[in-house]
Amino acid sequence: MDNNKRSVSSDVITRAYLDSLLLEMRHIDAVMPSTKLSLYGKEFSTPVTTGALSHLHNHYPNGMVEMAKGGFMAGAVVFSGMGPKEELEGMINTGASVIKIIKPYADRKSIYDKIRHAEDMGALAVGIDTDHAFSKSRGYDEIEGMEMYPMSQKEILELVKSTSLPFVIKGVLSLVDAKKCLDAGVSGMVISHHNGRINSAVPPLMILPEIASEVKGRVPLFVDCSIQTGLDVFKALALGATACSVGRPLMARLKENGAQGVCDGINEITKDLKYTMAMTASKDITAIDPSIVRMGSFVW
Repeated sequence: MDNNKRSVSSDVITRAYLDSLLLEMRHIDAVMPSTKLSLYGKEFSTPVTTGALSHLHNHYPNGMVEMAKGGFMAGAVVFSGMGPKEELEGMINTGASVIKIIKPYADRKSIYDKIRHAEDMGALAVGIDTDHAFSKSRGYDEIEGMEMYPMSQKEILELVKSTSLPFVIKGVLSLVDAKKCLDAGVSGMVISHHNGRINSAVPPLMILPEIASEVKGRVPLFVDCSIQTGLDVFKALALGATACSVGRPLMARLKENGAQGVCDGINEITKDLKYTMAMTASKDITAIDPSIVRMGSFVW
């Protein structure tokens, strides 16, 4: 490898890895496929979810609520990142099924308070963004005046036990952490490097098959980072994902046309996914054969 590439952006590596994955075509016994997703006792039209985003008022007025509205219109699961309680209330009031992801605040009481609020509002699930504890420039990360602190396995176990909601860990990018999450009793994991929290991070789809083999379907596996098209989603599903989160492409749609833009964006990605499923004889999202995916030339 060229020495100049040693610290290359994780987003660049992730995109290159996604593009390096090639697909077989399978036409015999093909059917018109279903993209329906079953998750936490509910049915959705698509395995495409919104990303765990924040601060979308910079893109569109009341942007997080508009994102949730668009997700609801498309029959999709909606993730929520950090934001005030009123914002989460507005998102859930659209009818959307929302998974609330909370930062690893050093003030642990604030985490429990946000979990209680998500429960009271009727969120679909709740979780912790474990990869946001440290900052390159100042030790522990600090967001909006609140310091972050890493989560221990014991603390995760206590959080899982504290709530009646399914509990999701975001920021899993190793088999080591995946095993710890399972032992702590989590109800889902987001395989992610948070769009490059460190350089040269393993692409989520590279580590996904190992994690999926360990999990064996016991909990849903979500994937994010550089997912842009239905083809990307198909590759992730084939390698073990339950659903995929899309961020930046939907942010651009939100900025252009609010909730309707988000809905249209999800629908277009889902349509692309459905076509890819049809061209590979994949009758539904649980029936995609991993052997369809072949490794091509991986260069970044």
